[in-house]
Amino acid sequence: MLLFLTHWLTQFVGAFRVFDYVSFRALLSCLISLFFSILVGKRVISWLYTIKIGQTVRIDGPKTHLAKSGTPTMGGVLIILSVIFTTLLFADLTNVYVWLLLFVLVSTGAIGFIDDYRKIVYKDPKGLSAKLKMIMQTLIALIVAIILVYGIELPDVDKIVIPFARAIINPLGIVGFFILNYFVIVGSSNAVNLTDGLDGLVSFPVITVSIGLGIFAYIAGNTIFATYLLLPHIPGSHEIVVFCGAMIGSCLGFLWFNAHPAEVFMGDVGALSIGATLGVIAIIVRQEAAFAIMGGLFVFEALSVMLQVGSYKMRKKRIFLMAPIHHHFELKGWKENQVVVRFWIISIILLLISLSTIKLR
Repeated sequence: MLLFLTHWLTQFVGAFRVFDYVSFRALLSCLISLFFSILVGKRVISWLYTIKIGQTVRIDGPKTHLAKSGTPTMGGVLIILSVIFTTLLFADLTNVYVWLLLFVLVSTGAIGFIDDYRKIVYKDPKGLSAKLKMIMQTLIALIVAIILVYGIELPDVDKIVIPFARAIINPLGIVGFFILNYFVIVGSSNAVNLTDGLDGLVSFPVITVSIGLGIFAYIAGNTIFATYLLLPHIPGSHEIVVFCGAMIGSCLGFLWFNAHPAEVFMGDVGALSIGATLGVIAIIVRQEAAFAIMGGLFVFEALSVMLQVGSYKMRKKRIFLMAPIHHHFELKGWKENQVVVRFWIISIILLLISLSTIKLR
């Protein structure tokens, strides 16, 4: 929105040309979304208290969590509003990738909102059924794949970029892309949701992943950089950096209230939408494998649940004291803050490893 205005103002004041630089707009997007989240956060939390949107805590979990019962949840609404506001303010609104990401953010956020609302307001512990939730997520993933392949005509959909190697041909072609698209979007959406179990745990890894994907998007959108670094060139993808900036600032602002002891929880409305959106960015810039590395913490959390459920069904034995894995470490004697900070450190290490694949290939 501001880009249109600054283009007009440039003819009078040349300094407004600085808005042509996506890096500058991404920085502003990060800062404004941060301030927006902090300024609006208290009001959102008060509103959630008023309508009695409180968290229900599992009685079979760590006993230290019982004190969290009643803490407002669905705080992810704050992140979604902040990202939408700042993206519309600073992004190039003629860029199709921007609108696709906003569509995914809002649509998956709606799924999470309905799920949270049913659980809390209607006291339905199941919320949306797993089957219905999966069908809705699958539909969104299918719409994204169709738009990318037949609408936008995303380059290199027949290729897979392998970390520390060059892109290789996907033997399944378009069909393979649709399958990969599904697993990345739906998988990342649910993996981030599973990770959201401790105060501040999920916000920081989302920030590190957004930084990593923002760097890949900037490179992919620049012909010279992409060619030199042997990465797929995706025209227009550089504008995604503004969206990533908004995501970083929004999650930092949310972390202000979500840090231990949390004043508000993200809820499915935030976790499902953030995970799905990050997955779409990875697909657009053709860095699904690098995304799995930088988001390895999310992958590890999801795998711990899958292994736990599979082991119990097949052997009637549990691998972990409790899944997702962060609860296992709590029951092993780690304090909540220790688990969170140590997982943050792991997310930084994974980000650095994924970024090293840019040059090492």
